[in-house]
Amino acid sequence: MKTLTTLFAAVAGIAPAATAFAASGAREDNSGIYSTIFLGLCALIVVGQLVPAAMVMLGFAKGIRKETKATEHA
Repeated sequence: MKTLTTLFAAVAGIAPAATAFAASGAREDNSGIYSTIFLGLCALIVVGQLVPAAMVMLGFAKGIRKETKATEHA
């Protein structure tokens, strides 16, 4: 029992010191404004491509739905 208490005391003494050696959460970003503008332009292009693709997919879904209704009534 005494060794277990000594072990817990040693761990409790070392544990607060271990966080002192941890890396800080802050990252330094040296990319600058031009890379941010470039990434924003890339995102704009991707969104610009997704909008027509979604409209085409919705058009296909509406066309399939109309075909199934037409065949049911015939």
